[in-house]
Amino acid sequence: MTGRLAGKVAIVTGGAMGQGAGICRAYVAEGARTVIADVAKDEGQALADELGELAHFAHHDVSDQASWTALVADANERFGPVSILANNAGILRFGSIADMPLAEVELLFRVNQLGCWLGMQSVVATMKANGGGAIINSSSTEGLAGMANTAAYGATKFAIRGMTKAAAHELGRYNIRTNTVHPGMIDTPMTRVHGGDVAMEYGASKVPLRRVGTPDDVAPLYVFLGSDEATYINGAEIAIDGGVTATHGFGG
Repeated sequence: MTGRLAGKVAIVTGGAMGQGAGICRAYVAEGARTVIADVAKDEGQALADELGELAHFAHHDVSDQASWTALVADANERFGPVSILANNAGILRFGSIADMPLAEVELLFRVNQLGCWLGMQSVVATMKANGGGAIINSSSTEGLAGMANTAAYGATKFAIRGMTKAAAHELGRYNIRTNTVHPGMIDTPMTRVHGGDVAMEYGASKVPLRRVGTPDDVAPLYVFLGSDEATYINGAEIAIDGGVTATHGFGG
């Protein structure tokens, strides 16, 4: 522990498992008091128990405005003013433009895009009143380039990228920095459910580094963007994908 986030209070959505859990572990290791926000109660509470007094689990639905209001109020009271928001929660669904059910499209919008919007909206007052903060929005390589059968998912990730650019302009005057992280294929429960080892092996074959990423590959970027080392980084979009977007993407 080097204390790069000492004195900071973070909310990590989708924090119970996968990439989110990796971010929570890294935040606590660097001294941040961290709220693990997720709908997965058992996994979230187990992680909070593992991480100790610097962590707290909060059951949270990112698509619900009242849930956001309660989450931020509780974090402010429990740990102090929220200074980092990692809008990490997201879901992945594949489907062609011709055949994808409307319900799936709407679910992707509510969790990925609306959830990110509500998160930003919910922390602005606290961050403005306390001299600033860092908002880190999780987009995707599908927010940088297109891929077949991900039009609905990609639409939400492009939207997050656009919202972040606007927020960087709007909130920068209050010392609130807003940036996007664009992971490629990361080995998490969210991606493994779509093909398991076969999908991981296929993904690795398309990456210049010849491997898929892990939560431990992604978490240090979230630490950096939340820390005082990144005080002049605002409106940036950072791919963490082993070089996929530097070439021709996954294709398909």
